[in-house]
Order: sequence, then structure tokens, then C-alpha cells
Amino acid sequence: QVQLVESGGGLVQAGGSLRLSCADSGRTFSTYTMGWFRQAPGKEREFVAAIRWSGDRTYYADSVKGRFTISRDNAKNTVYLKMSSLKPEDTAVYYCAARYGSSLLTGPGNYAYWGQGTQVTVSS
Repeated sequence: QVQLVESGGGLVQAGGSLRLSCADSGRTFSTYTMGWFRQAPGKEREFVAAIRWSGDRTYYADSVKGRFTISRDNAKNTVYLKMSSLKPEDTAVYYCAARYGSSLLTGPGNYAYWGQGTQVTVSS
């Protein structure tokens, strides 16, 4: 059973940083590809970043490349999203998600398990 719980969201000024965490209480975390998505009010859920089960490959949306870093610690069943140089347009609810397989897919429909989300608000 996969149960994902995000934490680390909050209010930050533009240019600041936050680190999101997503912990899985299950036993097979190390076999999943993990992704981060976000959804702003009135917009569709969009891909942010993904990391393969082994941690050796990552993929980012162009809008966050160079500012965000995804990483994972399989010993702690946790995936992280370090966000730097935050902009007001990064404001959204951020979700972590898990999928079986090693492909770094960007479509939300490819991920079977989702957390409840954590709010990130960037003020100008």
C-alpha cells in the first residue's frame, strides 16, 4: 500500500527557498518512480519534476529547470523538492505522486498514487 504525505509548504517571499518532503509509509517506495506536480487555482495540474526509482535520473519542466532540484532517500522512504529563486508564478498546491516503472513520464494520468498536497505561496 502506498500512502504519500507531503510537508514543507508555506509562505515565502519571491527569491526565497523552500524544501518540500513527501514520505511514503509503505514498504516498496524504492521501486517507484516519483514525481512532483502542482496546481494553481483555475489551472490544470502540471508536471514539475520526476526521479527514477534508483535516483540516477531526473527530469524537470522547463519552467523550473535550474531552480528546483528533486532528490530521494530510499532509506527514509522520502522524496524531496528543493525550490530556490521562487517566483510568484510558482504559487500552487504541490503534490507528490508515485508510479511503477522507470520512465520519467510527465502526464498526471501515468501516476497511480498521490499525496494530499501542500500549499506553496510566493509573495512578490
